[in-house]
Amino acid sequence: MSASHEPAGVPALNLKAQYQTIRDEIEPVVMRVLESQMFVLGSEVSGLEAEVAAYCGVEHGVGCASGSDALLLPLMALDIGPGDEVITTPYTFFATGGAIWRTGAKPVFVDIEPDTFNIDPHAIEAAVTDRTRAIIPVHLYGQTADMDPIREVAAKHKLAVIEDAAQAIGAAYHGDRTGTLGDVAAFSFYPSKNLGGFGDGGMMTTADPALSRRLARLRVHGMEPRYHHHEVGFNSRLDALQAAVLRVKLRHLDAWTALRREAADRYRSLFASHGLEETVAIPHERPGHFHVYNQFVIRVPAVLRDPLREHLAARKIGTDVYYPIPLHLQVCFTALGHRQGDFPHAEAAARETLALPMYPELTDAEQRFVVGSIRQFLAGYASPSMSTDRAA
Repeated sequence: MSASHEPAGVPALNLKAQYQTIRDEIEPVVMRVLESQMFVLGSEVSGLEAEVAAYCGVEHGVGCASGSDALLLPLMALDIGPGDEVITTPYTFFATGGAIWRTGAKPVFVDIEPDTFNIDPHAIEAAVTDRTRAIIPVHLYGQTADMDPIREVAAKHKLAVIEDAAQAIGAAYHGDRTGTLGDVAAFSFYPSKNLGGFGDGGMMTTADPALSRRLARLRVHGMEPRYHHHEVGFNSRLDALQAAVLRVKLRHLDAWTALRREAADRYRSLFASHGLEETVAIPHERPGHFHVYNQFVIRVPAVLRDPLREHLAARKIGTDVYYPIPLHLQVCFTALGHRQGDFPHAEAAARETLALPMYPELTDAEQRFVVGSIRQFLAGYASPSMSTDRAA
């Protein structure tokens, strides 16, 4: 692409472009809620719950205030608390470990697979103790964790499986969608997610009617019926405005997912055509896994990652680092006693990964500009074989 035809920049996420495509559908439903003056729970929320559950292929959906609460509420509903342990990954957004900690339970971390960045299922059993109550696999960046061996360990040791599907609505594992792959699943509707609202919001799905009822009760201070409190919950109600917007957007989700997957394929072709594959590792999609690409995360030698990000920023190309500090090295988890080197694959990923622009409206020209800019940066380095601590 000639310089005169280069985009002025490429944002990491372009929600304005998406809104323009659905504006005429969104504004009437927002007005419907405003006219109703019913802003919390109600028919919009129950409608969304039924529609998300049906989309996932599971019986029950329970809306809540955020994806973080969608992780915390199932732990509470399963009576997990002080003295218990929950196994999860150290390479994830903080909410995964934070929800465990808030119950009083102990997060027990297991390293990741370097090619998918998901929890290594074959390392889980060694972390099981007589205090272990649950496993939280995270379907990171939009690709499901390897669930069969995880469920085998869970069944063997009578552990609950809570899917952290915050980034992976619509993703599938051997034909089964997220939301159906464990005892309960947590989804986030934060605006950057594939199905994002106009603020915070979350959803839990389960096939267990008793668990569904308890989740619904816990999100309203343990109340059922009104002013009768069976236990201490907290306020995690989903707003009707968010539900109304999400019901419109859900109708477009599969089409948007197809566009994300097309963009991922274009990135692969562009990296290959520029001969960058020896220096840049691109996302690996495993057979039997349907990846929905909430993020398109590349991997480069650690010495290059931050300079590359600065180079792209200078060209007004948005990027992000998910996640620069693994959970086991966060200051607030110092009491767990971990140190550098405990989970080398997670630590290497934190040093080497970079999320490129990814959204359904991303154009071919924008992607060519992104990859061309990466090629330009790498051309300034003598050899792709320079020292690297890559764990892959």
